[in-house]
Amino acid sequence: MTSELLERALVEESTKKSGLIWVQGASSAGAPAQVSPARALWHVWHDGAACVVGDGPGEQPLPGLADGGEAVVTVRSKDKGGRIVTWPARVVELTPGSPEWEGAVAELKGKRLNAPDGEEMPERWRRTCRVLRLEPRGATVPLPSDSQAAPPPPSPAVTRHPIPAALPRLLRRKRR
Repeated sequence: MTSELLERALVEESTKKSGLIWVQGASSAGAPAQVSPARALWHVWHDGAACVVGDGPGEQPLPGLADGGEAVVTVRSKDKGGRIVTWPARVVELTPGSPEWEGAVAELKGKRLNAPDGEEMPERWRRTCRVLRLEPRGATVPLPSDSQAAPPPPSPAVTRHPIPAALPRLLRRKRR
């Protein structure tokens, strides 16, 4: 019982303090889905769960997260970026206008940066977005021993020419 309480405290405190969480939708069997890689999502911790908003114009996408489904949440340190804890979650979509939705939106509104519509944001979220609760369930997942870094996706953004030989000297001169 004590280890369960410690794990719950670790999940709550680390998620509260983290600026982003990495969320991966899971299949019904609990294995991570191959079609939706983990995504960085901004969130708030509210009433014992991480709450996220998205899938609307100008908001973060929430692929692979469906009401009643499962997800795997990885929390990273805000200052160093290292993985702190990974925990399984149950996804619950909040009904717009319900007391739970109103409470979550009030918290999310305070954390939303650079909103294009300011005070109209909750009404836009009601019309076009989904608000999800990621409720912790079960024991935390053991941390992997490797970095699990994925190779960068192919991109047309490449350097076409080598860096000019004089550039390091020019940069050094500006610092003095």
